[in-house]
Amino acid sequence: MLPGKTWDEAVQRWLYEQSHKASLHSDKSIIRWLDTHLSGLPLSDIDRSVIAAIHHKKLATGVANGTVNRTLALLRAILLRAAHDWEWLDSTPKVRLLREPIRRIRYLTRAQAIRLLHELPEHLCDMATFSLATGLRKSNVTGLEWSQVDMKRALAWIHPDQAKGKKAIAVPLNADALRVLTKRVGGHQRLVFSYKGHHIEKVSTAAWYKALKRAGIQDFRWHDLRHTWASWHVQSGTPLYVVQELGGWESYEMVRRYAHLGVGHLAVFANNLSSLMLQSA
Repeated sequence: MLPGKTWDEAVQRWLYEQSHKASLHSDKSIIRWLDTHLSGLPLSDIDRSVIAAIHHKKLATGVANGTVNRTLALLRAILLRAAHDWEWLDSTPKVRLLREPIRRIRYLTRAQAIRLLHELPEHLCDMATFSLATGLRKSNVTGLEWSQVDMKRALAWIHPDQAKGKKAIAVPLNADALRVLTKRVGGHQRLVFSYKGHHIEKVSTAAWYKALKRAGIQDFRWHDLRHTWASWHVQSGTPLYVVQELGGWESYEMVRRYAHLGVGHLAVFANNLSSLMLQSA
């Protein structure tokens, strides 16, 4: 173990080595909170009691168990890297995660989606409409460039280094997506979506939450637009393997959670059982 290595040094090296990650922005946000409790602390002093204190302090902020777990998981990942890859620690304390409730898939009906779009300011409305039309993740929408769009072929694409699964994603563009793109032409030389000439980094803004309130929609995140897109596809009969490819999911199991929304292919088999009511009449 190298002597004197601190949390700050570990964070600096972690961020350097993870600079390619699509979720680096999220990591930085978590690290900023952890820094308020761990900055200057030697890594060897981060024991079970320190981690327990982190756990309770994060929980006391009123966030959900999943948010606490993401904080603890990142802390654990940095400590494990320090021990096994950098040899800055002889061992690491065990980090226990909280049990998370199994959440239902949150998606909008078409009527709810239309209400929400009417309440959003123009730039967010365009981005939300495009998200509902393509199922793209937030970072892929905010970072989309004109060089990734071919409107004549009705196609866009996400490069491997921009995709969560590190594989290129082909994005067929339907009529709604093409209408949004046509509207955005000329707005920014490089970026498809911009606001007053600037790159849009945050979408979950005060304007987003106010629009949700005016539309009468509760417990809905920007990422749920992607769930809505997938749910609508399955309800319309799109096979799960097609939804998987369109959405760029690496695992089929990630798409299986939408299976219960599309059971039309099973309906014919439900009538294979003879009717008890007719037999008892």
